[in-house]
Amino acid sequence: MARFGRVLTAMVTPFAADGSLDLDAARRLARWLVDEGNDGLVVAGTTGEAPVLTDDERLALIAAVAEAVTVPVVAGTATNDTAHSVHLTRQAAALGAAGVLAVTPYYNRPSQAGIEAHLRAVCASTELPVVLYDIPVRTGRKISTALLLTLAREVPNAVAVKDAAGSPAETAVLMSQAPAGFELYSGDDGLTLPLLAVGGCGTIGVATHWTAGDHQELFSCWERGDVAGARAVNASLLESFAFETGDEHPNPLPTKVMMNLLGRGVGEARLPMGPPPPGLEDRARGVLERLERARAARRR
Repeated sequence: MARFGRVLTAMVTPFAADGSLDLDAARRLARWLVDEGNDGLVVAGTTGEAPVLTDDERLALIAAVAEAVTVPVVAGTATNDTAHSVHLTRQAAALGAAGVLAVTPYYNRPSQAGIEAHLRAVCASTELPVVLYDIPVRTGRKISTALLLTLAREVPNAVAVKDAAGSPAETAVLMSQAPAGFELYSGDDGLTLPLLAVGGCGTIGVATHWTAGDHQELFSCWERGDVAGARAVNASLLESFAFETGDEHPNPLPTKVMMNLLGRGVGEARLPMGPPPPGLEDRARGVLERLERARAARRR
């Protein structure tokens, strides 16, 4: 079993109608996500709108979710400021987090040496296991395979990578050389199945807000060697993957619409993401209807 489980959701952050952080809704959502089949949760990540949370809000969110559930809670604590990241990581360790998610510094576009120093500093600030988050489309820099291998070999609590780099071939190189126990989590829902083929152990997903059970089925098929079954489940999820983000409705707008449609009451996204575009709820309803038909077909 993967350290944090095989299906984790990068949880949206609920806001009240006035835009304030809604901790009660966060607790309810966290418990519902676990009931729906999630093995763990990631809070205060990109999907959780971490860039628009104050430090106090971020830490209160981590504490509230960790208190609400018994599954591992991985806390997003890294920013593009190393000292700030170290401060948040130290705070999260005292709030019940089971691990931390450390994203590459964004906007600054540091060299690989700068990225290495940043990630080493975050890891050194805690005894918690650290998941390195490689998502160059958002940060402007990829963590090179050579650097990931160096950190995996030399930093004891750098235990995994959340891979959203979009290159399964390069990830295959990483996992062929990584030390035993270094784990690969998919950070791109559409590439979860391909990443399983090169050594993935789980996913930190977005569509898992409403497809955790489907993902559990996908992983079970894969683990028992039923590749055709895994492909069939994955095919049924493709529309959800396409729905979860886009130029007109970037993540997390669609997920918040979907959660509100399902009665979870998570509110709207804060600016600059802004309100969802017209028609997104209708599209969400269609996604759910077709997904349920696919589930029913698999049960027959």
